[in-house]
This record gives sequence, C-alpha cells and structure tokens, in this order.
Amino acid sequence: MALLTLLSAPKPFTNPHIAIIQRNAILSWTKLPDVNVILLGDEPGLAEVAAELGVTHLREIPRSPSGAPLMDAMLQLARQASPSPLYAIVNADIILFDDFVEAAQKVAQQKEKFVLMGQRWDMDIRTLLDFSAGWQSRLRSEVHTNGFLHRPVGSDYFLFPASAYQTIPAFIVGRAGWDNWMIYQARKSKFPAIDATADVMIVHQNHDYAHLPGGQPHYKHPETDDNVRLAGGRAVTRFTLLDSDYRLEKGHLLSQKITLARFWRRIEAWPLLRLGSARLSNLLWRLRKLFLKT
Repeated sequence: MALLTLLSAPKPFTNPHIAIIQRNAILSWTKLPDVNVILLGDEPGLAEVAAELGVTHLREIPRSPSGAPLMDAMLQLARQASPSPLYAIVNADIILFDDFVEAAQKVAQQKEKFVLMGQRWDMDIRTLLDFSAGWQSRLRSEVHTNGFLHRPVGSDYFLFPASAYQTIPAFIVGRAGWDNWMIYQARKSKFPAIDATADVMIVHQNHDYAHLPGGQPHYKHPETDDNVRLAGGRAVTRFTLLDSDYRLEKGHLLSQKITLARFWRRIEAWPLLRLGSARLSNLLWRLRKLFLKT
C-alpha cells in the first residue's frame, strides 16, 4: 500500500500545449516516492498517456451536462481503487517535487486530522522537461529565476488523511468554487487547514483557456454557478488560503501569523463557521468592501 494516493482528472490531450504541460506534471508525480497516481476520465489521449507512464487509469466516471467529471465520484473511485492513509487532489498542470511527500509525512506525524494546501509558482513552460538525474534542483532554480509566486487565492492541491472528506458535493471539475469549499469544510470540521507554501514548492505551468467553451476562464463558466450553489453560496466560496489556521515551516506546524487581511477574514468568516449565518458573513464582507475599499 502506498502512503499517498494522488488523483486528478486531466483535460484532453488534443491541444499540443496542454498535452505538454500535463505530461510534464504527471511525469513529475511518477518520480515521487511512495505515491500511487490515479488519472480519471476518458478524455482523448488520456488512456495512452496513462499506459505509457504506468499509472492507474479509471475511465468511467459520472459527468456534468457539459461532460466535465464530478469531484465526489472521483474521490470515491480513487478510494476504492487505492486504499491509502493519505490522498491528494491535484490539478493536472501542477509539477510536484519530493518536498510534497516529505511535508505529508511530517504533518501526518504531528496531526491525525489535517488538510494541506499552498500557493503555487506560475511559470511559462512550452517544452517537455528533462527528468534525468538532478531535474528537481534544475527546475527549482529556474522557477526562482523566471517564475512568480501566485497570490493566496485558489488552490491547486489538497492533501488529507483518509478520514477527511468522506462525503463531498458533486462539484464539477474544472470550474471555480470547489476549492473554496474544501478550505471552508476543513475549518468547519475542525480539521486544521495548513498552508504549506513555505515548505512545498508546486509549479503551475501557465496556459490559456482554449479548452473551455468560448475560451473563457473557469470562473466565468456557467457551471461555476452550479458549484457555488453546491458549496452553499458566495460566503463559502470566499474561503482562500487566508483562512488557513496553521502554516508549515521547516517541518513544524505553527499558528498562522495575523495580518490585516487575515484579521478581516476571521471577522467575516466567524458568523459562518460558528453560527452558520451566511447572511451575517455576507454583510460583514460588504461593509469591509464599502469602508476599506479592498
């Protein structure tokens, strides 16, 4: 049994650039120790890539009306196919390094319940990467030179023990909103939400949105409204890394530093987390926008 099951639903491999960055990402995952990789869906080219790279492929999965996979089914199928102590949902354009597994091991030694997440580094990558010996140090150096740390909104991975997220809504993969709910649910369920940015580098390979209808970003897709509804409304989908309550630094779990932004997020989130009041949370959010112009 692997320590960690990593699951993802890649896009079709028909777009040459998308094919390159997804192959780079999945190849990086196969280099990780003690990890089982599961790819879900029957998008064109996926079966061939999964077979070539020697990873598990689950073809049949329930989908939305537009044909996008559903997140609850993904997680359920992955649990059935690969029982493991830890699971991670990762977007298929994200390159991972060994520090991903190292962070999982260190946190699991300190907490029975947790959800690990973090900011990504954005970088333009247009060619297949060289995964020969030393690739991690080479790429890390290039990222520090040419990449940019993304602001703390959205999340491209969630790593958690098998006891977390036993049931989740039928979120539509590739649309906005589900990642915010994952952070909200961690906080609501009292699973420490841990920002691992300081210890875990993940690399997002920049791309356009040609794979989506009309070439529009995922947050403008009509099915994002479905995800918002399933999440419980806009108050829930405002949860970001600013709502994490711990951070991982040099392998140690520390309480998050209180910045002005985190202070206001705690005020806004408190009615929702403690009272279940989305109305009051929304009111506080509007007051902040009105008076602080942020």
